[in-house]
Amino acid sequence: MRRGCSPQICRDRAETPCCLYIAVLRVRNTVADVICRKYFVDGRVQGVFYRATAARFARELQLTGYAINLPDGRVEVFACGSEAALEELAARLWTGSSASKVTSVEVTEVTFAADLPTDFTTG
Repeated sequence: MRRGCSPQICRDRAETPCCLYIAVLRVRNTVADVICRKYFVDGRVQGVFYRATAARFARELQLTGYAINLPDGRVEVFACGSEAALEELAARLWTGSSASKVTSVEVTEVTFAADLPTDFTTG
């Protein structure tokens, strides 16, 4: 923080350089710690409670996002959370439900907008 700049001044004058620095630190400690990924899961994954199982895994890991069926027979899982939780989700997606048979899980990084999902849903 530069001389003559205090947290109160920063709150009152957001255009000052020290305020920008503090704002970046605040964002880094909240939104920047959240990573979003899409997983495209192939195999016998539709009609076998795969999405519900993926949602249960995601909620256990405190992730937000969704799991939906795709027209080509795959399931798309979009998840946001910590790096460790997303890595664990990727491992669990290979397991799926007891009736599923996963043959591949494709992972892609996602650039997200300001509106992150607040829970995990199935569609």
